[in-house]
Amino acid sequence: MHDYEPRPLRDQVDAIYRRDSRRVLATLIRLLGDFDRAEEALHDAFAAAVEQWRRDGVPQNPRAWLVSAGRFKAIDHLRRRARFNASLEQIAQQLELDAEEETEEYEGLEDDRLRLVFTCCHPALAADAQVALTLREVCDLRTEEIARAFLAQPATIAQRIVRAKQKIRDARIPYQVPEPTELPQRLASVLRVMYLVFNEGYAASSGESLTRGDLSAEAIRLGRQLLELLPEPEVMGLLALMLLQESRRAARTDAQGELVLLEHQDRSLWDRALIAEGRLLIGQAMASRRFGPYTLQAALAALHAEAADLPSTDWASMVELYDALLRMQPSPVVALNRSVALAMRDGPEAGLAAVDAILASGELADYHLAHATRADFCRRLGRNGEARAAYERALALTRLEPEQRFLEQRLRELD
Repeated sequence: MHDYEPRPLRDQVDAIYRRDSRRVLATLIRLLGDFDRAEEALHDAFAAAVEQWRRDGVPQNPRAWLVSAGRFKAIDHLRRRARFNASLEQIAQQLELDAEEETEEYEGLEDDRLRLVFTCCHPALAADAQVALTLREVCDLRTEEIARAFLAQPATIAQRIVRAKQKIRDARIPYQVPEPTELPQRLASVLRVMYLVFNEGYAASSGESLTRGDLSAEAIRLGRQLLELLPEPEVMGLLALMLLQESRRAARTDAQGELVLLEHQDRSLWDRALIAEGRLLIGQAMASRRFGPYTLQAALAALHAEAADLPSTDWASMVELYDALLRMQPSPVVALNRSVALAMRDGPEAGLAAVDAILASGELADYHLAHATRADFCRRLGRNGEARAAYERALALTRLEPEQRFLEQRLRELD
């Protein structure tokens, strides 16, 4: 918004953008049939809103107003450009005809964002492109944020997104609800998207705030809708995992927004209703005997939720679950998390040996949590020189300000 806009209007429009822009974009993509055209229409709609709402006031249904304005702005743009490309006039005529004939009765998925998730996760797209495109278009994550989630370079992610859009356009991938027989083959990518979105909200990759509740809430909302659509064990497992992690949000930061480690969290602040819901879903997923890695991760989170404090946590079961998870889904990040459980069960030397093996492989050389974990093991063993070097490396790698302040505090404590 421009600086000269009246503050109350700017605040209202900004709030509507944060709340509804992704919903509006998803609907515009469905209506206009093109990502880039829909994004341009979205920005045009909000620009028009600033002008008209200043005069007429904010409408009763701003989302519907923005969708309508964006659609007709797109038609106007197409007509202006039709002077140079006659085919655009045909597109404009068809969009206008669709607008006149459209009804509000949609079949299948009720939310356009969930439709958009499945479109972005079309099997014709590469797996990494599916996730990157969904995070960008559905959840409005910046390219840099997606790159952090992928442990990749922003330029690489930007190229994936551009290529995915081109593929959708060139292959004429339809923006429609998958048939029930098609849903399972797209499920793995959709679950991965939701998991990454939730993680970015639960532990933001950069910025001033440790968490982004809007992203976590969006992932949980989509997870609930997906469970209604496709009640598969791994959908239950992922939703359970998100609920159990979300249950600890209030205890993860103090009143100043600073990081509070698990061992120091006030467990009375944990949301017992979310924990109960998560545990029920785990039980249902486990009973199916068709569960996968998300259900195992949820079971790990449940062990934390059931413990009165850190020492009384069932660390032996925790290590066993991590072993099962590694067999099912080998990952250096899972191995890193296992090293923490191993250190709690067998002592920091065992944890240090495990994390050193991971770092020696080179897979997590630029992952700040790997170096922070090593630093903590060294600190507990009294190896302060090594702890300092590892904390400094972690500090150089993290982009999240509360984590930076926490690591700086650890370095001061070593002094």
